Amino acid sequence: MVFNTGAALLDAIVLAVVSREREGTYGYKITQEVRQVIEVSESTLYPVLRRLQKDECLEVYDKECAGRNRRYYEVTERGRRQLSLYESEWRKYSAKIDSIFEGGY
Repeated sequence: MVFNTGAALLDAIVLAVVSREREGTYGYKITQEVRQVIEVSESTLYPVLRRLQKDECLEVYDKECAGRNRRYYEVTERGRRQLSLYESEWRKYSAKIDSIFEGGY
């Protein structure tokens, strides 16, 4: 992708991906799903997950899987509100960009 992905957009994408799983999801799966939309490395994504956790948008818990603990991330109520705000702002922003591309203002 030729467009720069800012922190807010990356936060929004991560929250959207995690929110699709009712009981949360784990880091590797989040990385794979985010990569379907934008290019992002694990070294970029894990600080985003930590920041969202620190901001109380995500809760973290460990769950055993095949004899190992796997860290899961789940969206909090605060995270759902933040995601809703991101979605609203994205719709306004993308509508303005679409308008410019289509020759209107």
